[in-house]
Amino acid sequence: MSKISLIIQREYLTRVRKKSFVIMSIVGPLLFAAMMVLPAWFASMDDQAEKKIAVVDHTGKYMNAIEDTEYFKFSWLANNNQSDIENTYQDKGYAAYLVISDDLQKKSDAVTIYSDVQITIDVKQHIARQLEKFIEQERLNSYNIDGLDEIIKNIYNVDVDVSIITLGDDGSQKESFAEVTMIAAIVFAMLVYFFVLMYGTQVMRGVIEEKTNRIVEVIVSSIRPFQLMMGKIIGIAMVALTQFLLWVVFTVVIIFGVKTVFFGNEEMPTRMDGQIEMMQSANGELAQDQTAEFAETFQKILEKTKGLDLIGSLVAFIFYFLGGYLLYAGLFAALGAALDNETDSQQFVMPVMMPLILSIYVAMAAMRNPDGDIAFWFSMIPFTSPIVMMARIPFQPPVWEIALSMTLLAGSFVFTTWFAGRIYRTGILMYGKKVSYKELWKWFLYSKK
Repeated sequence: MSKISLIIQREYLTRVRKKSFVIMSIVGPLLFAAMMVLPAWFASMDDQAEKKIAVVDHTGKYMNAIEDTEYFKFSWLANNNQSDIENTYQDKGYAAYLVISDDLQKKSDAVTIYSDVQITIDVKQHIARQLEKFIEQERLNSYNIDGLDEIIKNIYNVDVDVSIITLGDDGSQKESFAEVTMIAAIVFAMLVYFFVLMYGTQVMRGVIEEKTNRIVEVIVSSIRPFQLMMGKIIGIAMVALTQFLLWVVFTVVIIFGVKTVFFGNEEMPTRMDGQIEMMQSANGELAQDQTAEFAETFQKILEKTKGLDLIGSLVAFIFYFLGGYLLYAGLFAALGAALDNETDSQQFVMPVMMPLILSIYVAMAAMRNPDGDIAFWFSMIPFTSPIVMMARIPFQPPVWEIALSMTLLAGSFVFTTWFAGRIYRTGILMYGKKVSYKELWKWFLYSKK
């Protein structure tokens, strides 16, 4: 077995056996699945505790204007009962009491709800929307036109659903969804950023730790510094890929487990009209069947993901992760070799991280204009392409752009690794010397006789 292989094996096995790796391999998929499942679940969740609310209407115009729901019950009291209800509403079983003090068409803020606890947004929205509907109807009736309310409803009851069809070079058609495409772009870009930064800095910390403990002096007595650096970089890359693949597998298992729990073997519905109405309408009316709404929402998300080229995106992710990781890991390894402790690393790490941070902002712009000049050029620059191009991948850029970007990235990480190796071989055995950029350049130019 080659010396590099031994270093790779050591780095890989040491890290995958750590408790932190095992915990993150389990927690990560749970978090990803939760990001997909919980928003839909929370959107269908309502406050199910029944609330009785006393109403005092000083105008006498809005009697029974607020309808009861499954959870909100309104009791209309006589006008002279406000002073009595103020001190006794809790004893009488009311969660709050509502006072309408003036004509709402003249004074829109003449509605006040009193309670000892914070009133939820559902209660407030329900009351506001019911009174708004009453006033709207009152104004329509003032025109004295037969069927005017139906005419208005017919005018404004318009729902336009724009479908997006992507045309292939062979004439094929595939439906896509702009919202899901944008979400996928964000996820892919952030995953590359997260993995490159986390495991790149892990290389630097590992080198600093070995250098500080003087372990490296024993290691380099039997292996060349460049071989040690490459073994460490590749070993940690394999750890990252292992964790990523575990996250993919476990996330898919969890998501389809949720699907099975809610649907069993039955065909899932493809519409979520009830859920959309609940989330988008301003009346705050509560859904009757929360589980069904959540299931429909979740199914809609699954249906929309079918428009993505998940296999192609996964392959591109692996390449750009490896390319970006190798590009930055070499630099982080060189910094680790040059420094004696992690506290001195900030002034050198920030310039290395700046392209990564910049690429996140460019990726956000690329999601709105994936074919623009900024998106194109930053997806070609090797230091930003791993993140920016992954933000463009869901929008299916031309194949030649992807190929060119990959070629430039591959050539750059080869050069960067060679560049970092020249600094690493000198810096790994340097102790107690204050490092500067000028000193790093001298180490790069240094040639062993």
